[in-house]
Parts: sequence; C-alpha cells; structure tokens
Amino acid sequence: MARLCKALLLLVVTVVLMSRRVQAWGSPKVLRKFQNIPKSYVYVQQALWYAMKDFNKGSEDKYYFKVVEVLNSQEQVTDSLEYYIEAKIARTMCKKTSGENENCLFQQNPEMQKVCGQDKGSDGPS
Repeated sequence: MARLCKALLLLVVTVVLMSRRVQAWGSPKVLRKFQNIPKSYVYVQQALWYAMKDFNKGSEDKYYFKVVEVLNSQEQVTDSLEYYIEAKIARTMCKKTSGENENCLFQQNPEMQKVCGQDKGSDGPS
C-alpha cells in the first residue's frame, strides 16, 4: 500500500510536469523556483483530475479512488509551467464496473477504507 501511495504522488508530479511542459534541448532555465500556489488553482485541479483518472485506470483495486485533500501545491516557471502537487486520496464506494462517477462517496466501513498520502508539513521539491 505504501508503494501504491508513493507511486500516486510521483504520478501526480510526473503527469503535471509533462502535461504542462514542452521538451526542449538541454535543461530549462529556472525563471522562478517552486513557490506555493492556491490549491484551488485551475491547473492544479486539472492535473489532479487527470492523475486520478490515470491512477484508477492502472490500479488493480475494484473501487475508484478520489482526492480527499490537496496537501501542497507549488508552481515553478521555466520555459513552461511546472507543478508539484501532494494529495491525500481515499477509496470510494463506487466499483469500477459501475462506470466513472465523480460523485462517489468515500468508504465508511473501516475494513474497506484505504487512504494514501502524506501528512502536512512537506516542503515540496528539492
């Protein structure tokens, strides 16, 4: 389970970075280092939606997962915009066989609950 959580966090970061970045020759010049941005920022929400869709597609769990809380969101400016996002996710009550549903409730049964994510307080990318 811990590997799954770490994989999701890396997935979120990778998806966001790659979705907002055009590959260029050589390393990009950092114009502004990572800085905290609002968790409600439109690109943060879009990246999380995409990352969760991809995570659920690749997960072998029978249930969908969705974001419980965005713990940290940062933006860096290079030749493009780069994002670093940490999120807490949990298993929902919606089975994958029922199709996607954005309105799924989180599992209430303690035996069925699964939560992934880090505690608040991470400093972000190094």
